[in-house]
Amino acid sequence: MSDYRRPDVTSATVFFTVALAQRGSGLLVSEIARLRTAVRATKAERPFAIDAWVVLPDHLHAVWTLPMGDADFSTRWRLIKSRFSRGVPKARTRASHDARCERGIWQRRFWEHHIRNEADYWAHVRYCWMNPVKHGLVERPQDWRYSSVHRDARFQSDMDLMMPG
Repeated sequence: MSDYRRPDVTSATVFFTVALAQRGSGLLVSEIARLRTAVRATKAERPFAIDAWVVLPDHLHAVWTLPMGDADFSTRWRLIKSRFSRGVPKARTRASHDARCERGIWQRRFWEHHIRNEADYWAHVRYCWMNPVKHGLVERPQDWRYSSVHRDARFQSDMDLMMPG
């Protein structure tokens, strides 16, 4: 079994990419209410700040800041993924999924990057905003429904600076 080592930095700001096992699926947007409920329940139980978030059909990106003295983002993701998965049909699984009581919905792990400074922070927030454009889902970040860009309208001029043309 692999031994994944993650930084044990409390109160960190971290960028994440979390993907479904079946790339090309539209499950995250078709079940957006279920995902929101899973995130809300997890935040209530184990608080964290959402600096940016974008949900695409088969993956999501987020920037979180953890509370003072807390470095445990892995448990939060485990809870979000399991709460979301309970209400959707089980996907095709392998013996390793069955042994761990997994439903085969999510990729087993996620990618994380600890934010180093303000420039790194804004680069990752903008990445969240721009990802639907990058994937050809919309022409402008504001046109994607499942993004924190709408909450962050105060940065509208920053987005205009990022847009070509």
